[in-house]
Amino acid sequence: MRVLLLLGLAALAACGRNQAAETRPVAVNVEPPAEAVEVASKRWFISAANPYAAAAGASILRKGGSAVDAAIATQTVLGLVEPQSSGLGGGAFMLHYDPATQTLETYNGRETAPAAATADRFLMDDGEPMAFYDAVVGGLSVGVPGAVRMLELAHQDHGALDWADLLTPAIALSENGFEVSPRLNGLLARIPKLNQLPTAAEYFYDSDGAPRPVGHVLKNPAYAQTLKAIAAGGADAFYTGDIAAAIVEAVTSAPNPGDMTLEDLAGYEAVKLEPVCSFYRAYQVCSMAPPSSGGVTLLQILALMGPLDIAGAGAHSVEAVHILFEASRLAYADRDQYLADNSMLAGAGGLSSEEVIGGLLNPAYLATRAKLINPASAALEVLPGDPSAYDVDASAGKWRNLSADASPEPPSTSHFVIVDGEGRVVSMTATVEFAFGSHLMSGGMVLNNQLTDFSFLPERDGVPVANAVAPGKRPRSSMSPVIVFDATGAFWGALGSPGGPAIMGYVVKTLVAMIDWDMSAQEAINLPNAVYPRGEPILEEGAFDDQIITGLTARGHQVMQRALTSGVHAVRMAPDGAFDGGADPRREGVWLTGEVESIEN
Repeated sequence: MRVLLLLGLAALAACGRNQAAETRPVAVNVEPPAEAVEVASKRWFISAANPYAAAAGASILRKGGSAVDAAIATQTVLGLVEPQSSGLGGGAFMLHYDPATQTLETYNGRETAPAAATADRFLMDDGEPMAFYDAVVGGLSVGVPGAVRMLELAHQDHGALDWADLLTPAIALSENGFEVSPRLNGLLARIPKLNQLPTAAEYFYDSDGAPRPVGHVLKNPAYAQTLKAIAAGGADAFYTGDIAAAIVEAVTSAPNPGDMTLEDLAGYEAVKLEPVCSFYRAYQVCSMAPPSSGGVTLLQILALMGPLDIAGAGAHSVEAVHILFEASRLAYADRDQYLADNSMLAGAGGLSSEEVIGGLLNPAYLATRAKLINPASAALEVLPGDPSAYDVDASAGKWRNLSADASPEPPSTSHFVIVDGEGRVVSMTATVEFAFGSHLMSGGMVLNNQLTDFSFLPERDGVPVANAVAPGKRPRSSMSPVIVFDATGAFWGALGSPGGPAIMGYVVKTLVAMIDWDMSAQEAINLPNAVYPRGEPILEEGAFDDQIITGLTARGHQVMQRALTSGVHAVRMAPDGAFDGGADPRREGVWLTGEVESIEN
């Protein structure tokens, strides 16, 4: 399906549920002036969470590689130098935009539950849910990894350089070693059970059990061998053969063993999804569809704030933070009730992804929800809404037949943005879920604990939970890679963040700061974080003055302060056509830009 990017705000607001569903673009098919499509300069840009990874992506871009080529090099290095956050043993979501064809595509590399998985996976014998950390460590939490298959699919569509060449930076770094960073060292010291798993202990800790110190040159020959096999044999070398057998062995022989099989790995498929898009002011914001809850939730937050004067309130004023909190409360209530891998529910008489997206982003529904925001005081209670009131397809019973999710969702993950010399854009978020995933390693890779993103409770009082475990199902995610288009339909910016359920808040803050408060990308990222994930109003510790806290308290918010370690990486096109880039100072990211030096096909 190809549709117009520029729908017009008035037309969008007027359309009903069915029209809202139909206008979510798979491809952006505008007809801008020719000069808006042509790339006058062969300049490239990358912003990533680690200098080694950014340098690897930059090396590919200098050679004339595509944005997807650079993403592959970046992600394979991130899995080595930032293993606490993402890697080939985990999953990812990618947005890709090609200005030459005006097409926006999204790639779903989310992990899947093994075929043997059942809804009671994380329940104890007495029917109570397991403690989160007890569920994390070991094989029970490991989902079938999706990142490698997704990267290969994107490369088949948009690669310019040979697949094997893209893994060369990570192979060389694995063999020659990299310096342990302060962030990696600090997390090794704080994760209590990682050094109890033999493979991880031998790699990350010395013989006395102390974390590898900052600056220690850490080599990973096992990861180099894994990468060499994938370079030679493609994704099939990961999902079959020795690598797959080693993953299954690690999962099934671990403490708290899992039930993944070779058939689960061999049968994994990365898929393309329709993006979810809607307008904020004059900008069209596009992100991921379910099983990511991020796209729909952040678009809801923006839509709920739309009628209110955020610009006039001023950057991080009491009024602005209060509005952000209240809009977030409404959106997260809907998220917890309705969003999951809805494609797995439709066949059982549940809501399909199309019904959920169309209902939750229905302009009439959102306009009614926005009226619940009182600019002067916090609502005493916020409940999920009922989109069925605006549903002409009479699926009301499906909306009412769901209960709230119960998944712990700790923060983790990594995000990067890339623009290549032809103006193609990648916005990608990847994860192993918890810090160092399941704590299991295989082939030099950390294996994810993604299955703990499912609800630990499959039902509440007999009412099913949308995000319950099921065989082959993908757990709900908060990852929210974003690409934004301006009023002419041209690429305007790309961004995303790690951070568990706070991701949507981090992304919304950055977008609002750039659009409403006229900040640069870096200024917007630097702005203190204020988020309201899952019932808790949280301010970044030490970043807000007493006047803000007092004002929010007077409006009824029981504010908490804690570290909010976002990892926003962003790029925006400045009015003069230059890249306006940013990397989050709360992590170790950098951004780089330069000229394409040569074209290698």
